[in-house]
Amino acid sequence: MSLQAQDVYNPPDVPLSLLHHDSQVVVVDKPAGLLSVPGKGEDKADCLIERLRGVFPEILLVHRLDRDTSGVMVFALTKSAQGALGQQFEKRQTKKVYVARLAGLLEPREGRVDLPLTVDWPNRPRQHVNHETGRPAVTDWRVVKYLHRETRVRLMPQTGRSHQLRVHMQSLGHPILGDPLYADGAAREFPRLMLHAESLRFRHPETGKSATFSAPCPF
Repeated sequence: MSLQAQDVYNPPDVPLSLLHHDSQVVVVDKPAGLLSVPGKGEDKADCLIERLRGVFPEILLVHRLDRDTSGVMVFALTKSAQGALGQQFEKRQTKKVYVARLAGLLEPREGRVDLPLTVDWPNRPRQHVNHETGRPAVTDWRVVKYLHRETRVRLMPQTGRSHQLRVHMQSLGHPILGDPLYADGAAREFPRLMLHAESLRFRHPETGKSATFSAPCPF
């Protein structure tokens, strides 16, 4: 049985947090615990894109955040905007910065994880490092500060693999606190996954100008 099959989905009942919208894009601050798109089964129908559809009926998906991750997401309002933004994500032309709290004291103060990832089929939705079948995955990190038995970091993913930041931090021996899939023991006993998409930079699909949107970290 997959881990997903054992899951209970209790999405947060909170209002939409719009950061920006115009004729082409909508930028929002996704709450932790809410799916980006519908999951399998009627019990997982409530999600961010469906909530946004109530305000913007033409809303279109561009990228996703894990259910347990909070922070900045961009959606498109036209097919052309969706295509232009999708190309930027595919070609790694966007800049994403995350904040995370990690178990233990991560050293050195900055570095890079370059480990290929693929789905761990017997334990899906878990991902794992696989040098034979994994897809390239690269994450840069920078320590913000050390706390008691934990480290606050900024993470800059250079690729966009599923669970990339979570697996890469686990591979360093410092899983993200509150991670139900990749942390163990006391490191798992937190009210939420301590991972937040703090900022996202992309070129506006209509003007071509670079824009950065940020959402304050809630932890």
